[in-house]
Amino acid sequence: MNFKLITISIALLFCIIAKSQNNPSLPRLHEQTDKEFVDLRAKKNPLIGVSATRGSKGGSVISGTYIQAILKAGGTPIVIPVMTDGVVLRDIVKQLDGLIITGGDDIAPSYYNEKEIPKVNEIDSIRDIYDFVLLKLAADRNIPILGICRGMQLINVAYGGSLYQDIPLQAKSDIEHKQKQPRDIVTHDVSIDAGSKLASILGVTNVHTNSYHHQGVKKVAPGFRATAKASDGMVEAIEAYPNRNIIAVEWHPEVQAAAGDTTMLKLFSFFMGEADLFRRAKELHKQILSVDTHCDTPLEFKKAGFDIGKRESNQVNLPKMEEGMLDAIFFAAYTAQGLRDKVSSQKTVDKIEGLIKGIHSQVEKNKDLCEIAYTADDLRRIKEEGKKAIFIGIENGYGIGKDIANIARFKKMGVNYITLCHTKDNDICDTSSKSNHEWNGLSPFGKQVVKEMNRLGVMIDVSHAGEKTFWDVIELSEQPIIASHSSAQALCYHDRNLTDKQMQAITKNGGVVQICLVDLFINKDRKKASLQDAIDHIDHAVKVAGIDHVGIASDFDGGGGLIGCDGSNDMINITMKLMERGYTNEQIGKIWGGNFLRVMNTVQQNAKDTTTN
Repeated sequence: MNFKLITISIALLFCIIAKSQNNPSLPRLHEQTDKEFVDLRAKKNPLIGVSATRGSKGGSVISGTYIQAILKAGGTPIVIPVMTDGVVLRDIVKQLDGLIITGGDDIAPSYYNEKEIPKVNEIDSIRDIYDFVLLKLAADRNIPILGICRGMQLINVAYGGSLYQDIPLQAKSDIEHKQKQPRDIVTHDVSIDAGSKLASILGVTNVHTNSYHHQGVKKVAPGFRATAKASDGMVEAIEAYPNRNIIAVEWHPEVQAAAGDTTMLKLFSFFMGEADLFRRAKELHKQILSVDTHCDTPLEFKKAGFDIGKRESNQVNLPKMEEGMLDAIFFAAYTAQGLRDKVSSQKTVDKIEGLIKGIHSQVEKNKDLCEIAYTADDLRRIKEEGKKAIFIGIENGYGIGKDIANIARFKKMGVNYITLCHTKDNDICDTSSKSNHEWNGLSPFGKQVVKEMNRLGVMIDVSHAGEKTFWDVIELSEQPIIASHSSAQALCYHDRNLTDKQMQAITKNGGVVQICLVDLFINKDRKKASLQDAIDHIDHAVKVAGIDHVGIASDFDGGGGLIGCDGSNDMINITMKLMERGYTNEQIGKIWGGNFLRVMNTVQQNAKDTTTN
């Protein structure tokens, strides 16, 4: 079912009504509509979805103050009808730039694993389902979210927090949190944490507000922090910044903003800015080619019934790629390092062949949604057809065994790069990790491998390679090389990361460094590793290697994942963070895929043997 979201500026509509009410006529109304509403140069405002309350006759009801506050702040409001049809809700959510979860009835205690206290709660089970589904669909896409009153409680529960079912009964508070006065009367003092995002938005640390709730936050959800409290200690605001664009308050700022309160209007103006940033990020992703150059999703194929076309619990699948607006990804055919005798090596070659066939099988099963890509032109065509592109790489040159002819064999199967080693030395080279320095860099066989990959147009990947191996490859390779998933050693020491000198050498070589989203490569305290840290690594790599030699790799389904970026659906967050740091659209396009695809094109075009293409 296709929906056209049509919104009308209430202010202009009132202007038309005022002009025509004395002598109303359709011709005059149509003329004024054309004059007032048709402006092809008008700035496009962010589209803000507003959750609704279920009316007594099954309709959807929302206070006009929400609409007025959104319009005043420069947004375009759209009321989302209350329903439990998740497919329709997903179609609507896809078009949103921001979502406001509004106030209303109580939340059923079963959602936070408590038994309901009799005669305390007013629950609408349909509204609960609608709101929780709506919130998940928006959060899966990283749409900015503002929660108000019930909306704050809902967000807290959805992310693993809990509530007081009744503040007077359970918290023994003397403060009247559910005022008897109308909502446009302020009765309540709230203190705001000076170091919070909310304080920076409002420009104050104390506000006088309305208060219209009897449920309240008890345990704050993981990933959030309490940023405002009443004098009795009751939580009045939570936020997930800077890792998630989610903020929520217990009071009703829309009432105050609609009435002319400039402080509360700042909250809505900030939210419109976040929504507009998300809108611009989405628009940019429509124009660029975005490529994640490493994931280990083929390891998931052994799970019974696994299907990349379904939104599985793993980090990479086609629905999550669609949500994160990621165009292409490299599936790694990975093998750990094992014994190096002929029998063991051949078994590994067979294993790699099986993994590659598994990738082809998954793609064939979902050929209406994705295709195997071999070149940058393939990616462009696949994107134009509305599909996702799956590239193939081999992680660990152990997978080619002892027969160099396997490189050409695997290239015919779609392999575009080979990571020379993994965490142990192999027949090709020494690793950066558990190395015995067997070869002091590349082995004689490894030097043949480098030359053969150059000849065939297969990219050489030096992630996991020992430093001496790296410099041997730099000296020997006649083509640009890649580090398919490595980060900056200057910011976080790890043998898997690259030194500044290595990054500069890759620049001179014409290659590219793909910053990796593995926690222990990003932050020494891996529990705190966040997307902010990863952007710091990108900043550093750009400074050292140059804007033309940096890219992005997740290592999802193989150890990758950070606070703020833990699946392909989160990849658009990288774009928003880069925009916030001042990168231009052109620069972001280079980082997201332009640089890597340039290297791939160069290596393929310079191949001396094109029979495997």
